[in-house]
Amino acid sequence: MKVKVFKIRLPEEFLHEDQKTLDAFLESHEIIKVETAFVNDEDYWSVVLYFDELKIIRQIVKESKPTKYSVENDELNSDEEKILEALKYWRSEKAREQNLPSYFIATNKELMSVAKYKPAKKEELLDIKGFGKHKIENYGEEILEILESI
Repeated sequence: MKVKVFKIRLPEEFLHEDQKTLDAFLESHEIIKVETAFVNDEDYWSVVLYFDELKIIRQIVKESKPTKYSVENDELNSDEEKILEALKYWRSEKAREQNLPSYFIATNKELMSVAKYKPAKKEELLDIKGFGKHKIENYGEEILEILESI
């Protein structure tokens, strides 16, 4: 198992770039465990990611295959926009409950993919780029409930 630590600084001039770096790492690695802590003195999130090198290779192979569900552009119809707004609201509430940044729950692109392709079962969430076993176990049921309710 390997460990990587990220510092997500909250001042506007750093936040976007730090998030981009973290997102790129999350997209290219299969994460085993995540630990976060807020550092008050310096106003940043410390993010510790645990990952397995063998899983990285499997993830690269998996990504070389076409992903069935991946939003290629940002265009959604009005029904998909309603779903996206409901998912974003759910994500912000979940992030607040768990004291995590919202992108730890799901990125905007992942939520857009869910809104566009509307999976009906947990297994179908696996086809969406960014949804792995951990995310589906933690949030899959709630996401599917949102889709059913709209």
